[in-house]
Amino acid sequence: MKRELHRILCCPVCKGELELHIIDEKKQEIVSGSLICHACSVHYPIEEGIPNLLPKIV
Repeated sequence: MKRELHRILCCPVCKGELELHIIDEKKQEIVSGSLICHACSVHYPIEEGIPNLLPKIV
């Protein structure tokens, strides 16, 4: 995931702001980490450079 992409992403559940936590980064590419929505307490993983923004179905 490109670091710049974080600025335009929002939580798909509540449209809130996402906080970026980086575990591994290579040349401005985020390889692993997570996006966290504090408004609805949801974590979205970033694995192999791909953010998984699919909301969990309950």
